[in-house]
Amino acid sequence: MRTDAAPIRVDRARLKAASDRGTLLSLWGELCPDTPAVISDAGVRTFRELNARSNRLARAFRAAGLRAGDGVALVCSNRPEFVEVQQATARTGLRLTPVNWHLGPEETRYILDNCAAKVLIVDARFSETLQDPVVRSAGPVCRLSLGGDIAGFDDYEAFIAPHSGDDIGDPCAGTEMMYTSGTTGRPKGVAFRAGPQGAYAVSTVKPAGYRAGMGHRHLCTGPLYHSAPLITSMRIPLACGAAVVLMDGWDAEQTLSLIEHHQVTHTHMVPTMFHGLLALPDEVKTRYDLSSLQFVIHGAAPCPLSVKRAMIDWWGPIIWEYYGATEGMASLVNSQDWLERPGTVGRPPGADHVRVLDEAGQACAPGEVGNIFIRSPAGGFRYHEDPAKTESSFRGDHFTLGDVGYLDEDGYLFLTDRSVDLIISGGVNVYPAATEARLLEHPEVEDAAVIGVPSEEWGEEVKAVVQLKSGSEGSPELAEALVGFCRAALARYQSPRSVDFVVSLPRQDNGKLYKRELREAYRRRS
Repeated sequence: MRTDAAPIRVDRARLKAASDRGTLLSLWGELCPDTPAVISDAGVRTFRELNARSNRLARAFRAAGLRAGDGVALVCSNRPEFVEVQQATARTGLRLTPVNWHLGPEETRYILDNCAAKVLIVDARFSETLQDPVVRSAGPVCRLSLGGDIAGFDDYEAFIAPHSGDDIGDPCAGTEMMYTSGTTGRPKGVAFRAGPQGAYAVSTVKPAGYRAGMGHRHLCTGPLYHSAPLITSMRIPLACGAAVVLMDGWDAEQTLSLIEHHQVTHTHMVPTMFHGLLALPDEVKTRYDLSSLQFVIHGAAPCPLSVKRAMIDWWGPIIWEYYGATEGMASLVNSQDWLERPGTVGRPPGADHVRVLDEAGQACAPGEVGNIFIRSPAGGFRYHEDPAKTESSFRGDHFTLGDVGYLDEDGYLFLTDRSVDLIISGGVNVYPAATEARLLEHPEVEDAAVIGVPSEEWGEEVKAVVQLKSGSEGSPELAEALVGFCRAALARYQSPRSVDFVVSLPRQDNGKLYKRELREAYRRRS
């Protein structure tokens, strides 16, 4: 961050008006036009340049017949055009659906049809999936390719070229319809009833301390098709006049290099990234100057206590954690409060923002484990074309993500696990998160999943599925040692009765572990 910088002061009413219309980018394009907005392998785009290209695309959408409320689907890597599409839809009342480019043809086709997109924009590097006959028969008539040619698609640059880059005269705030990760079946579109949601923004902007003109730069480490990177690593920084540095694929040492080279001040990560950073050799860790960092936020998956302590020891008390999802934010915690209450995901922003309820829907006492319900964001949301799931997720104006946990006497929230991952062994509830956290402390373990497998004696028994670090080999002796390692710190019923070794676990780049795949595989075997 520049030490000689001064913040750009903007009247609150003007900020709110720009936010309501989806034109904060236009505001910064006027007030700090030559300041970098997006930095990537493709170069630097200033706020003026990014705003002009977003206006061209907005006009092109309208010329193609799109109107407020219509859908745009985007299959794109972390490149500047992703930002342009989001900003163009944000000011024209359109609904953007970013599509996970890891998905196969069937799931891609399902999302394209389900979101009713009228325009499909595709990064040419993913053309193979999009050329599949299953996908090509999907709904969107207007198809655009960027970064290269795709048969049957029009060129993105040619599509926007005829149009003016001046600010459109009648902006209208758009929104995004994000699809959940699909850990329990088909991905579900989360459709908000209001404009772009502020669930993450309300909780993170103030502690992040973004100020336009201060040289703040946010390193986007995750794929923008996920809601957390899209909101936390793109939409919020740009809305505050900060630059976004895009990574096109995560790498531990490259992360440190980019922080030093671009003087990164903010970033968002997931626990598996912390694990990878800590695994770097000491000479690599000390090679880079990370003193520019001011704010690091993480979420999406549980973080083992030892991993988080090690990161705070290394980077200092600048690490924040959130608990929430596409549907909304529940809580936020800084390093100091977390160190005083290890394992907490923070204190919710209001007394009734989070409720912990038993199976009868009654409030649980402090320290009593129950189902976690979160107050819905302003305007609410629904699962697109799935009223049954919407209804089953809500109790009044609070919804659940399927997680269980408790509030302590001081109102701090602790997660124990997901209800769907609960193992019932011999009538005893076993929450796998504690066992997984213990396994990850073992020096030979790279990643771990704990699941329940069928057992004639116990109904279910606890099994650990372990991915070892490079150089380690699975053996009956190591499996026995891992069981003993768990029993040394956990209750016997929480410790695995058996350990299997795998080359890799089905963990996606959003940090989430897809246990459903493991459970189904073991149930088929049994």
